[in-house]
Amino acid sequence: MVKEISEIVQIEVMKGFKGRFFHTNTATIAFWEIEKGSILPLHAHIHEQTTQLIEGTLEMTIGEKTMILKPNMIVRIPSNIKHSGKALTTCKLTDTFCPVREDYKF
Repeated sequence: MVKEISEIVQIEVMKGFKGRFFHTNTATIAFWEIEKGSILPLHAHIHEQTTQLIEGTLEMTIGEKTMILKPNMIVRIPSNIKHSGKALTTCKLTDTFCPVREDYKF
């Protein structure tokens, strides 16, 4: 299946977090646009996750470690590890989740 990312319906999942979601048999890829100052509350899930920053600056806390992500950086978030974030600027990023995020099938 070939899709233009911009043609995938964009959904505001929480205040300031707008995503486009592409699902395979084993993974979900999320293309996020996040408004400056938006907060990702502390949470955990069964999905292993990678976050790749495309544009902007994002503060992330994974477990006990806080870091600043900048463009072209990627981070792995293991399953069931608490994590949170704050958009220090407007950001664009790509998350990959495995297994599929059924809750992101809109």
